[in-house]
Amino acid sequence: MTDYYNPICYTVTEQEEGWLLKTVLQHKLGVSRKLLSRIKLTERGVMLNGERVFISVPVKTGDLVSISLETETSEDILPEPLPFDIVYEDEALLIVNKAPGMIVHPTHGHYTGTLANGVVHYWQEKGEEFRFRPVHRLDQETSGLIAIAKNAYIHQHISEQLIAGEVTKKYAALVHGCPEPRDGRIDGPIDRDPLEPHKRIVTETGYPALTYYKVAECYGLGSLVELRLATGRTHQIRVHMTSIGHPLIGDKLYTRQESPEPDRPGMTALGLDAAIGRQALHAAELGFRHPLTGQDLLFRSPLPQDMESLRLRLQSGR
Repeated sequence: MTDYYNPICYTVTEQEEGWLLKTVLQHKLGVSRKLLSRIKLTERGVMLNGERVFISVPVKTGDLVSISLETETSEDILPEPLPFDIVYEDEALLIVNKAPGMIVHPTHGHYTGTLANGVVHYWQEKGEEFRFRPVHRLDQETSGLIAIAKNAYIHQHISEQLIAGEVTKKYAALVHGCPEPRDGRIDGPIDRDPLEPHKRIVTETGYPALTYYKVAECYGLGSLVELRLATGRTHQIRVHMTSIGHPLIGDKLYTRQESPEPDRPGMTALGLDAAIGRQALHAAELGFRHPLTGQDLLFRSPLPQDMESLRLRLQSGR
């Protein structure tokens, strides 16, 4: 017998009297064509007043429309007991504060030790079955907030908010120097570096990319910068900050040469890079509309210990 997640329901109003069931599903429950083509073929996928019907039937005021998705598992992900920080969880979502150094999803050569391995094990221990569906991803070295959807419907809705620019994604970074102006935007198309394909560069022929930044604290040799993404290109923050001469401290890929700091003889750019050992980037704020309740959710995460220690070092000048 096939198992299903809890149904997602909608009651038809007077204004929708006579609409086709398909129209209600798409415009009131927000079911995409791709998802609708999947669920209408399953036994309990689409129901009207508790009965399976064709999606071409008209609806009446007070009718109860419901959709149910089959439970899924990530059979290709090995469950592994790993520590990770849960910020929020309900029947639809899991919000995790990812530690630096942890890969989000298994890749070639990294089949274990990822966030996915830990989350799948955590769900199994609770007796729950979900497929690991991160709505967005973070680089291995980037710490901070990441949203994981528990089914295809939730993933679809948050992804649509991302595409529409309705998701709040704010980052905190420690960068070399102090950007001027202190509050600005970086509008620079991004594409692969033809000489080093694993890197990205700002180029006129690239894909549109826009980053807003604000210097929160300037320490001379480095700064704490708040960043907001208007687009989501690979390595966008790292590439954009490098393009204006203020790369992220600790970034091994988009690094800068060591330069003398005569006013701070004990501190150099290279010394700061070595002090943290990873790019000083943290996903500090994540906000979106809950697909089921419509409630606006906003999550915040403070600087992790390694970035806070580096910030204090910059502040003290040592």
